[in-house]
Amino acid sequence: MGYRSLRAISALALVLGGLGIPPPAACQTPAAPGTTQVAANRAPAAATWTLPRTPDGQPDLQGLWTNATLTPFERPKEFAGKEFFTEQEAVEFARRVLDNANRDRRGTTPEADVAGSYNESWFDRGTAVAPTRRTSIVIDPPDGRVPPLTPEARKTMAALAAIRRRPPEGPEDLGLQDRCIIWPTAGPPMVPAGYNNNYLILQTPQYVAILIEMIHDVRIIPLDGRPHLPQSIRQWMGDSRGHWEGDTLVVDTTNFTDKTHFRGSDQNLHLTERFRRTGPDTIEYRFTVDDPTAFTRPWTGEISMLKTPGPIYEYACHEGNYAMTNVLSGARAQEKAAAEAAKKGSK
Repeated sequence: MGYRSLRAISALALVLGGLGIPPPAACQTPAAPGTTQVAANRAPAAATWTLPRTPDGQPDLQGLWTNATLTPFERPKEFAGKEFFTEQEAVEFARRVLDNANRDRRGTTPEADVAGSYNESWFDRGTAVAPTRRTSIVIDPPDGRVPPLTPEARKTMAALAAIRRRPPEGPEDLGLQDRCIIWPTAGPPMVPAGYNNNYLILQTPQYVAILIEMIHDVRIIPLDGRPHLPQSIRQWMGDSRGHWEGDTLVVDTTNFTDKTHFRGSDQNLHLTERFRRTGPDTIEYRFTVDDPTAFTRPWTGEISMLKTPGPIYEYACHEGNYAMTNVLSGARAQEKAAAEAAKKGSK
């Protein structure tokens, strides 16, 4: 674990200690080298399980969790009309996904090997579909598919795609992930990627803090009923406010920017997240996307967050990041070559 991440986690632990709330035990017991960080597809919790609570009575969501899963974001066409896998279908689907995604299957040429980028040891996609055996993360609409974009949103996304296809004029033309600004795992909503799908949740009576492993962001969610920030203030992860509805943590987030474009969303995105502890090793995480200027209707997703031994690693995105320099210098070389070719052609 990197020094900066360790220092940040230690500081959060000190805050909790001062409030009489112990830090999660999972932080203190790293996984053995070489073991997977992803929990296996588990059976339902025993009927004797009792919801743990913090000293002030809140449901205890604290600990290290992963949302890595082989459940597809949208329902595959082959499972149209089928909300849940059978047990055998779940096993076969997971085997097929892992086999198709395996980066250790080398190409027939050196060029193919280079195009493969990282080998399989760098990935942490999960080992199974969600314990619910749903056929998609999207659960509403009932077809398991993200609703269509509005005409205006389609124009916006087409313009962004055109920028990505041409040589970048500067860093701003590269994606937010390339620039190490934010990653989809941070969200919100928090959705899995190919690796670093781990989160540390800490609680106090007034706040919930979520440390995100990928690009080391921390979401600080107030629980004290304060209003949202003025609409003139926009943030990469929006402005979150939380409250408890029974044993479910409900987080309302507004004030997004027009630069993140989650699945085509814009600055009018209104996101509602629900965290509900469903067993000793599981949190049901649901999110509802409401953005009338981007989508033709609201839609909802569900992800099972599974307890993981950790540890949380430092994701030092820009340390030794030669890609940014090389991409931009390569674009300038392309422009120079094109200009010289045009000059020769005009003679």
